[in-house]
Amino acid sequence: MSGSGEATQTTQEYIAHHLTFLSSGDGFWSINIDSMVISVLLGAGMLWLFSRVAKNASSDVPGKLQCFVEMIVEFVDGTVKDVFSGKSALIAPLAITIFGWVFLMNLMDLIPVDFLPHAAGLIGIHYLRVVPSADVNITLSMALGVFVLILYYSFKIKGPIGFAKELTLQPFNHWAFIPINLILEGVTLVSKPVSLGLRLFGNMYAGELIFILIAGLLPWWSQWMLSVPWAIFHILIITLQAFIFMVLTIVYLSQASEEH
Repeated sequence: MSGSGEATQTTQEYIAHHLTFLSSGDGFWSINIDSMVISVLLGAGMLWLFSRVAKNASSDVPGKLQCFVEMIVEFVDGTVKDVFSGKSALIAPLAITIFGWVFLMNLMDLIPVDFLPHAAGLIGIHYLRVVPSADVNITLSMALGVFVLILYYSFKIKGPIGFAKELTLQPFNHWAFIPINLILEGVTLVSKPVSLGLRLFGNMYAGELIFILIAGLLPWWSQWMLSVPWAIFHILIITLQAFIFMVLTIVYLSQASEEH
């Protein structure tokens, strides 16, 4: 039986149900509505929180929320200064946005497995996955946005000719190796967004699956013995994955901004 206590649902059905998206459409053109809505709401909530703190900021005796936000901003700003070698007014705000947004999406994994799906079921929504970063479409979409910025900075700093030379004359600086260089550099360039998106997806999907397995395989009265220690450890994973996504984005944009 499932951990939710539904006598008519087997463990396999329970796990499959929790791994099913609320989607619209079929095949490639299907849209995971739950991932889209939750990620947009989290992004809007983060923007509202930061704007509220900025409007109410005080230099006298700052409140706890202001201190917390300032600590995050200073931490990210220091990381950007250490990693990004160029000069750009976009990188620091982008890094703060990525870190905060990805962290909030990851944080949804700590909500009890059945809480939001059960609440959604009461209003007629039968499927709901609440961790947007456990959806490969979300993570690869964010990575695709980073890839567009990589191309933008590469063309802006190096120019079309310089960027073409980087792809065709490295690592072997000879015209005879142009095809080999193009393959090697092309694979390296494409692998950046792919690895960026899949790394976040893989870690968060694994964490979500473990919570579902605990809820689906153990009786409700014993689940806390595994779910609580895993949740405490998962807090580190949640923060670390947001930090890694942010740092790799800065590193890739720094590499794209370097003149050769």
